[in-house]
Amino acid sequence: MSFAAETKKELTQIEQDTCCAKSELQAILGLGGCFVTVDGRRQLVVETENVATARRIYTVLKETFGTRCEVIVRKKMRLKKNNVYAIRLTALQADAVLSELGWTGEIEDGPLAANWPKPDADCCNRAFLRGCFLAGGSVNAPGSPSYHLEIYAASENMAETVLALMNDYELHARLTTRKKGYIVYLKEGEKIVDFLNLIGAVRALLKFEDTRILKGMRNQVNRLVNCETANMNKTIAAAVRQLENIQLIEAHMGLQQLPDSLRVAAELRLRYPEANLQELCRRMGNRVSKSGLNHRFRKMEEIAERLRSSPAT
Repeated sequence: MSFAAETKKELTQIEQDTCCAKSELQAILGLGGCFVTVDGRRQLVVETENVATARRIYTVLKETFGTRCEVIVRKKMRLKKNNVYAIRLTALQADAVLSELGWTGEIEDGPLAANWPKPDADCCNRAFLRGCFLAGGSVNAPGSPSYHLEIYAASENMAETVLALMNDYELHARLTTRKKGYIVYLKEGEKIVDFLNLIGAVRALLKFEDTRILKGMRNQVNRLVNCETANMNKTIAAAVRQLENIQLIEAHMGLQQLPDSLRVAAELRLRYPEANLQELCRRMGNRVSKSGLNHRFRKMEEIAERLRSSPAT
């Protein structure tokens, strides 16, 4: 089971008051509900590939509205051939349910869209967002290369409603278009955690945070190792270049021809070829700073470059 499916299963197990159940169902119908006409009879249909979500819709309709709806299961023919669960309400049942939910749209073929009254209570707003995720949400597993949570809406006004509600909680959600619909999405790991907390997905939140922390620690360790490796490579490359310069000077003019300060530094480098500048400074009794010692090696490099460019060399 994917992380998104596990999250939805957890959400469907949350117990809620009647007001919150209605808000949750508003979101589910707003995102997934659609009027269709079959054999001259209009029906309200909600389809989902998540069996837990289908069970939740059926239970809410039965317990909150006393409506016994029809559930059809069919096999999806594309890709993974998952089951698709269709919850169907007759026109009479749909009219009763939608009236009690406060829906004010026109009953015609197509999505229900966002003709819903805005929830007043915070708990109902959270339930509405929970319904949004159940109906059209998905989230990457926390171990994925990037963080991404999205909610799909077929209509622009429903997408705008979801976007506004999410940003009421300062989630920094964004909206984009995709194929025939709209996507409200989050990209920040911290905001995804906040959203999971809002909708009551506690187990998913803890799993997400645990993996995110481990991932962050692993990345930090990798950065430190890479930085240390880069510094080590830089030190080795500098030491090799210094040794080449010193050996060239020794072969063509002798180290005795160098000023005492440069000669001492050259002899020390020959004696300790693997040491970095800090270690060489300590072996000199810290009489010379790192920048001072580096300056001496640059002077020797200038001498070596003159020797290399000399015709005699």
